Amino acid sequence: VLYEFDVFECILSGIMSVNGKKVLHMDRNPYYGGESSSITPLEEVNTFLINSKSMGRGRDWNVDLIPKFSWPMVSQLVKMLLYTEVTRYLDFKVVEGSFVYKGGKIYKVPSTETEALASSNLMGMFEKRRFRKFLVFRPKLTTMRDVYKKFDLGQDVIDFTGHALALYRTDDYLDQHCLETINRIKLYSESLARYGKSPYLYPLYGLGELPQGFARLSAIYGGTYMLNKPVEEIVMEKGHVIGVKSEGEVARCKQLICDPSYVQDRVRKVGQVIRVICILSHPIKNTNDANSCQIIIPQNQVNRRSDIYVCMISYLLEPIDQKSIFSSRSYDATTHFETTCNDIKDIYKRMTGSDFDFENMKRKQNDVFGEDEQ
Repeated sequence: VLYEFDVFECILSGIMSVNGKKVLHMDRNPYYGGESSSITPLEEVNTFLINSKSMGRGRDWNVDLIPKFSWPMVSQLVKMLLYTEVTRYLDFKVVEGSFVYKGGKIYKVPSTETEALASSNLMGMFEKRRFRKFLVFRPKLTTMRDVYKKFDLGQDVIDFTGHALALYRTDDYLDQHCLETINRIKLYSESLARYGKSPYLYPLYGLGELPQGFARLSAIYGGTYMLNKPVEEIVMEKGHVIGVKSEGEVARCKQLICDPSYVQDRVRKVGQVIRVICILSHPIKNTNDANSCQIIIPQNQVNRRSDIYVCMISYLLEPIDQKSIFSSRSYDATTHFETTCNDIKDIYKRMTGSDFDFENMKRKQNDVFGEDEQ
């Protein structure tokens, strides 16, 4: 049994259904998506606006509560989309730009040798050449801190390399082996080379399309879906979950997957994310009038302990294992899916006892993007 129709639980339900598991998926809400849903906020706001006609029809607006991008090359989300064949239900658009904040201004993130030399103000002339050498560097056994020191890269370059290219949330990676970071940067560059504008994809009609796509997939493989089903009780027997009670009825199960809000007495708070949703009437300054983009503000640039992630989507992108209860983690502040996919793989392994095997993908990557095999 799974509870909550957000991206996390819906991806797991789709994967479990494809693997032959019997799945019952319920949600106390009357809509798909949970925390990651796409809402139409003006439906209710227009009731209070005097000149609501200027905003258009409420249902024409789609606002994602927790927007997250995906890399088009070999990101974990793309592998999961391929494995489950859920791409038949979804369309994607390329996000137009990837930017980073430095010294009060926004700059495009360079990730190739050409961009490293051509980028205007993000780096000085000598640092551009050092950064170019860094991009073609082939690592040996050394830490990332030593790599930066070898190429004499300044703190600003270190900030956007680690946080805007490799997408780390903290600086802990500096004292770890450099190979993981180099591979992350390579993935970013390869994804960017595929589409040119940015390395990110986004569902055409909003992030809410993802859980709906996986829900359709699970239904095809025999999964059952029920909305408006509040949880009255998690039924336990001898320390193990045996079912979920809703509206007087008990659905029996061997394992339960849910978000933290359903088992608040069994989880602990480890952090906090502050989110702000704004409706803009213009592109963001210094983004080349991009209709969609990501901006990463590294923690060191604003004297914070955490990075700040800005995601702009325009109108054009129409601990309790022994009890067999698996609670997903809350969504973090990042605007990409890699951390969410790591959580999905973690729960999959704890449930089944085996790693999620991407080698069993049923479709090849080119099938998703409409290109011929090489």
